[in-house]
Amino acid sequence: MKTLQLSRRSFLKSAGAISAGFLTMQRATLALDAEESLPISTAYGPLVEDQARILDLPAGFNYRVLSRVGRAMNDGLVTPGFHDGMAAFPASRGRIVLVCNHETNPDQGIGSPFGIQNRLLDKIPKSRFYDYGNGKLPAIGGTTTVVYNPKTEKVEREFLSLAGTSRNCAGGATPWNSWVTCEETVLKASEVEFREKDHGYNFEVPVTTRIKLADPIPLVDMGRFNHEAITVDPKSGVVYETEDRGDGLIYRFIPNQAGKLKKGGRLQALAIKGWASCDTRNWADLSTQEFPLGKSHEVEWIDMDNVESPLDDLRYRGFEAGAARFARGEGIFYGNDRVYWACTNGGRILKGQIFTYTPSPYEGTDREKEAPGKVELYLEPNNSDIVDMCDNLDVTPDGGLLLCEDGKEEQFLVGVTPGREWFKLARNAVDGTEFAGACHSPDGKIVFVNLQKAGLTLAITGPFGWV
Repeated sequence: MKTLQLSRRSFLKSAGAISAGFLTMQRATLALDAEESLPISTAYGPLVEDQARILDLPAGFNYRVLSRVGRAMNDGLVTPGFHDGMAAFPASRGRIVLVCNHETNPDQGIGSPFGIQNRLLDKIPKSRFYDYGNGKLPAIGGTTTVVYNPKTEKVEREFLSLAGTSRNCAGGATPWNSWVTCEETVLKASEVEFREKDHGYNFEVPVTTRIKLADPIPLVDMGRFNHEAITVDPKSGVVYETEDRGDGLIYRFIPNQAGKLKKGGRLQALAIKGWASCDTRNWADLSTQEFPLGKSHEVEWIDMDNVESPLDDLRYRGFEAGAARFARGEGIFYGNDRVYWACTNGGRILKGQIFTYTPSPYEGTDREKEAPGKVELYLEPNNSDIVDMCDNLDVTPDGGLLLCEDGKEEQFLVGVTPGREWFKLARNAVDGTEFAGACHSPDGKIVFVNLQKAGLTLAITGPFGWV
C-alpha cells in the first residue's frame, strides 16, 4: 500500500483512481507518525479548481447557489448573512424544505434580514420577535426557510421563519418535522443597551412551505448556555445537546412528553461511569489521564438544576458533580442507531475529535441502569492535513460522515466512509473560511452546505457513493 505525504493544498492536485462509488475504490495511506496511520479514500479523485472561485469539487460533481446574503426574499425582507446550521426536510410534490440558521449578532447590520440600518423592521409586528431590542437594536439572528424544487432546480420560496434571536449557530431536525435552532450566546438583557430578553436558549421552528414566522418561545427547560446543536433519538424522544465551550458538557433533555418540547422536561449531563469529572479533551498540556481511542465506556447521567443558569455556570456545576468535560462540542447527529458529535478543538493538537454515544435500550427510563448507554472516542486524527477543526456534521445515508471544517487555513468539506477512510469532498474557494450546515436531501442525491462568511447556501450533486 503506497504511502502519500500530502499537504492540505497538495491534496487538491494529487492523482487518484476515480470510481463511481466506494465498492471499487482504491486506497492510500497518509502516515501520521510512528504509531498510527489513517486510510485516505481516492474514490472521488482530486478536487478540480472552480473557475467561478466558489467551490472546488471532484470531476463529475456540480453545485448550484440556492441562497445568497442580501438578496430579496418572498416576504419582502432580504436574505440574512452568516448562514450556519441547516437541515433538509421532504415536502409535497418532491420539493425539499431547508431551514437555515443565521449566526448574526445585533451589531452585524450587513447580515440583517431587515436590510441596511434595519429599515425593513416594520414589516414584522413586534409580537413576532423574541427580542425586539426596543426597536433600536433588534436581535437579527434567527432562521430562514428555503423551498427548493430539485426537478426544476429552482428555489420556489425563501422567507424569514424565526425573528429576534441571536447568534443562531446550529441546531437539529426532529422526527416530528421541525427544526430546533440554538443560540450560541449567553448575553443577558442587563448587559447591553436596548436588550429586552436574556439569550442562550433553543427555539423550535415548524417546517412549512408557507411564508410563516415561528412563535418565538424559548425552550427554557433545555437549559440556558452557549448552545451549539441538538439531535433527537427517534426511539426514545430524548434530545442530546452540545455546548460550544472549551470546557463544555454534553447534555440530554428528557421531555415530559415525547415530541412536545414546549411542555418541559428534565436536563442532565453526561458522566463516565467510574470516572468522575473525566476530561476527554486529550490536550497535550493537560496532566489528566488520556481518554482512549476506540474504547467503550458506560455512561451515567447527572440531573441538573437551576438550568436557566443566570451566572452561566451550568458546565462548572455539572463538572463538579462528576460530568465529563469536552472540547467545544459542536455538530451532533443521530444515525446508525447512535449519536455522533464533533469536538472542534479536541485532541493532542487541538484539531478535532468525533465521539459516539450508543443509547441504552431503556434510554431515559428507570430501567436504564440495567443496560447503560455507552460513549466512545470514535476518531481523533491529530493531523491537520486530515481535518482542521471539525464543526457541523452529517451522517450520510451509507453510515459515513460529512464534517464541516472551521479551522485556520483553507477549509474543506471532509468525508469519512463507513470503513473510516477520509476524503475531501469540497474546498471553499471563495475565502477559505468555514463550511457550515452540511446535510443531505431525503433521497441522498443532494448535499446542501453553507459557506458562512460568504453568505451562501449551495446544493451539490454528483456520483455520491451512497446513492
